[in-house]
Amino acid sequence: MKRISAAVITAAAVFALAQPTTALAAGSASAWTTPSCARVTGDGAVTFTRDDGAHLTPTGVPLKPTSYTFGLVALDTPNTLLATRNSELQRSTDAGCTWTRIATLDAGLTHLTAAPGGRAFAWERNGGYLARVDGKKVTPLTAPTTAIMGLGTDRSRPGHLRLAGGDGALYDSTDAGASWQRVGTPAFEAGTGVYTVAFDPADLDHAVAGGMVRGGAVTTDGGATWTASTGLTGAGSPANLFDAVVSPASSSIVYALGLDLAQATPGSPAEGRHLYRSSDGGRTFTKVVDDSAETKLTNGTLLAPSPVDPDVLHFEYGTYFQGYGTDLFRLDAATGKVTKTHNAYDGISAIAFNPVQPTVMYLGLEEVRVD
Repeated sequence: MKRISAAVITAAAVFALAQPTTALAAGSASAWTTPSCARVTGDGAVTFTRDDGAHLTPTGVPLKPTSYTFGLVALDTPNTLLATRNSELQRSTDAGCTWTRIATLDAGLTHLTAAPGGRAFAWERNGGYLARVDGKKVTPLTAPTTAIMGLGTDRSRPGHLRLAGGDGALYDSTDAGASWQRVGTPAFEAGTGVYTVAFDPADLDHAVAGGMVRGGAVTTDGGATWTASTGLTGAGSPANLFDAVVSPASSSIVYALGLDLAQATPGSPAEGRHLYRSSDGGRTFTKVVDDSAETKLTNGTLLAPSPVDPDVLHFEYGTYFQGYGTDLFRLDAATGKVTKTHNAYDGISAIAFNPVQPTVMYLGLEEVRVD
């Protein structure tokens, strides 16, 4: 039995997206330090590792069930991170050693996208909740759609962000989310279920959409035109593209999670579920990891690419069932090697990287089981 995804819990969608880590400006990143603590103080929602998960820094208190930490970002304010555990917004100002609650959000399971100037946006996947976070101030915003499927920010233009709706349409804001204008055309034909739209952290005009049966589509002109992705399945066969993420280290590299529907039968290889990699921005994909007993994939597998190495992708499998815990995987696409570490948590909902030392990974944790 595999872990239930967050979108299942919201009862509106069954798949989740791992937001790409937005690269920080060089000046602000250089002011960061690495965490100096041997124990993380807070409610147990976030920890960090220096060795790809082989050792996790202990937390002062155990994480209480039922908890999901879907939002986790490092800001361009030195040593400052934000996290969301269920509806609580938390902040650390000492590089992840100490966490304090700063607000309660009006949504239960919120994601975070970092923006320039120490800002972030909190948003609900497949829902309409949207807010701007400046320091400790949370400003509710009116989303242009009732189903947000992705949000990206412009690191070169403060206040500029783009949002994707449930029909694959894009919306643009130049005033930090106060107003919106629809741009371009939807990624897929009318009636197609959209699972995700992933924005390039280096270029908002570049985005990759994932749809039901239609597979993937990519735009490089802000949604004016979309090109169907290839390689997810055999010629003419349908595919579901559940998740995609553009590498912060290279805009040409995109990782995706999909289902080849022609293979999606019990007993078939991987039952059709694969991780894919594109080296041309999402136009063509090749399979790099299959679902197996060794590398378990779900429809909501978290994808977290390295911010400095386009060949490295971190992903995870976690479940509370029978006390299994969590496997944290590391793919080196240059060699095809997948390595794994294991921990006792029920899952990892989000991953962020220390801007000055990306080998320090911050992990947003899950606690599901109730004893």
